[in-house]
Amino acid sequence: MDDIAVPHGWKGMDDFAPGIDGNRAARTGVLAGTTLDVDDGGRLHLEFVSADRLRWSSEQGSGDDDWYEAIEVRPGVFFLTLTFAAEPLRAAVLVVDVPRGRTLTVESHIAAGPTPGRPRVSQLFRPGTVAGTRTLGTPAAPTRDLIGLRALYRYSPEHLYEHIYLSSERYAWQCLVGAQRGHGDVDLASTWSLGDNLYVFTFREFLIPVAATWLYDLTAMRTTGVFFGLGASGAAQCAPGGALITALGRVTYPEEQPI
Repeated sequence: MDDIAVPHGWKGMDDFAPGIDGNRAARTGVLAGTTLDVDDGGRLHLEFVSADRLRWSSEQGSGDDDWYEAIEVRPGVFFLTLTFAAEPLRAAVLVVDVPRGRTLTVESHIAAGPTPGRPRVSQLFRPGTVAGTRTLGTPAAPTRDLIGLRALYRYSPEHLYEHIYLSSERYAWQCLVGAQRGHGDVDLASTWSLGDNLYVFTFREFLIPVAATWLYDLTAMRTTGVFFGLGASGAAQCAPGGALITALGRVTYPEEQPI
């Protein structure tokens, strides 16, 4: 793997990720033995052969056997993490709302090399449906709902972060407790609404090759997510995360609004 230099004094993924899943919901094996067809502009067939292995195939003819992880965030709402052995620089999160027949896929890709001024990990978003079922509500869509919110994220006793949602494209963070204490930055971010107080929030860091995808349940005030990026060895890796959310407040803009 080529240059993955971390700025002097900065912490990389291997430094902050251990233990950041202390408040994560437990994984589930309830999908083992079931199948799922997703239509998000192309048909994807998933066969869950065990609690952590699946067979997938697309209508374009690609397919493989790969690792996955499932967390049932609410009854019938799943946060699925998928990795691809044949494409180690690619990972995906598939959020499936079975009762409403809605899905949102977030694909993360690590570029072969760094580009100055741009995050090395990019993300693509594909709203879709559970094929063959009746859909309820509206499709997942970008939202401005989080703009102005300021909140704490307690991932574990050793991991506490603050987020400030600045605009539809950026958020600010700082570490209050943990290996990154004193560090903070403004990174690119995206927020999608799934309805019923469920949001997919993602970010892409400028300084290190890491992105993350989170499912916020703002009724339960809990988040489930996964980091995807390059570790110190230069290999791509996924690191699970999960936090309890404490809202600190919200600002509103009287006239001109953030983008």
